[in-house]
Amino acid sequence: MVYTVSPEVTPAAELTSAAARLEIMPGVALWPGYFDRTRQASLVADIFSRALDAPFYRPLMPRTGKPFSVEETNFGSLGWVSDESGYRYEKMHPLTGHPWPAMPPLLERTWFELTGCCAGPECCLVNLYRGRARMGLHQDRDEAELLAPVLSVSLGDDAVFRIGCSTRRAPSRSFVLRSGDVVVFGGPARLAFHAIDRVLEKSSCLVPGGGRLNLTLRRVARFPQQEDARPGG
Repeated sequence: MVYTVSPEVTPAAELTSAAARLEIMPGVALWPGYFDRTRQASLVADIFSRALDAPFYRPLMPRTGKPFSVEETNFGSLGWVSDESGYRYEKMHPLTGHPWPAMPPLLERTWFELTGCCAGPECCLVNLYRGRARMGLHQDRDEAELLAPVLSVSLGDDAVFRIGCSTRRAPSRSFVLRSGDVVVFGGPARLAFHAIDRVLEKSSCLVPGGGRLNLTLRRVARFPQQEDARPGG
């Protein structure tokens, strides 16, 4: 499906003022300022505390081994990792060899409140953007359960987020994500290509040392009832 979308960068607050939940395009919803300043600060403190046991590191691109511009870590039973051999989910931190820290309870509650999923997320990928770090156009497709949406939380500096549909060259729409915003995409947009084109440096002082944190919650394994319903299962 090709969506008719506008290519310009649109401040999120101007998309509509009808409700807290904004429909960006089919399958993509935005809750601007879902977390107030107090909860944002609490989340940031919690993230850096958990990162003491699972330090931020720079993953490597498949095949080329080129380091990412963003630093990453994970929380939950599974963590998304990348190196020369490819993208995948692992139970252990690639540098420490230890299990990932538990996911912050506030994020788990937010998942159930906003996604309506029958099963919880297994991975919270944490991206730390500093300096000229960005995230190129990509799909989230390493999960077995593609019926579950993806939930993304922004903290710290503003960022220009771009999302299109399931083909790389299809029209896309860009808008500014601000600290405390939550985006959920699924259904017709579950395999939409998306990117962080740039971070607006020093637009926030929330993150110690500056920058932006993005928390991406994903369900990896298939829903239990689907497993039971498979022929021979």
